[in-house]
Amino acid sequence: MPDPRSERVRIHYRRPPDRLQVFDQAVVADDGACIVTYLPSAQLTKPVMAGGRVALEPGAPVVWFTWRGDVWHDVGRFHLADGTFTGLYANVLTPVRMKGAEWDTTDLFLDVWRGADGQVEVLDRDEFDEALAAGWVDARTAARALAEAERLAAGARAGTWPPALVRAWTLERVHAWESGSANG
Repeated sequence: MPDPRSERVRIHYRRPPDRLQVFDQAVVADDGACIVTYLPSAQLTKPVMAGGRVALEPGAPVVWFTWRGDVWHDVGRFHLADGTFTGLYANVLTPVRMKGAEWDTTDLFLDVWRGADGQVEVLDRDEFDEALAAGWVDARTAARALAEAERLAAGARAGTWPPALVRAWTLERVHAWESGSANG
């Protein structure tokens, strides 16, 4: 029987008008509704900023949460390169199409940040507005994306978001899973 820690997915992440990134990540858990994946080292040319602070550094680990079905976001538990948790980053995107280990989605520019300090903000509204004006996102999809970002931000402010699964799968738990711990 193969080691479950060897299961991987390839996420084809499109960003209009013409950018495509493919992420190869280990599958950590699958509860039927959400699949938890792990990227041990973010390949970035510069840090990701949110709330005026570094949210994710080059080489930092990320625990990702991707839902099946009609869900218009994913969530990353972001860290510094030393593993320090910085916060939760939700990408607003088209529902992920999963065909076995090959997944496909399109980024809709908006992101929601909930810092480790509890600060919540919607990011990249300027990029979203530019994409809409350029016709890279149609009006109906844009309205859905904006509603999703606002819903997530409101939930974060009210303390009802993120879901328990996101809170449960910390980097420490992923490391326990990697080592084969029974509780991983």
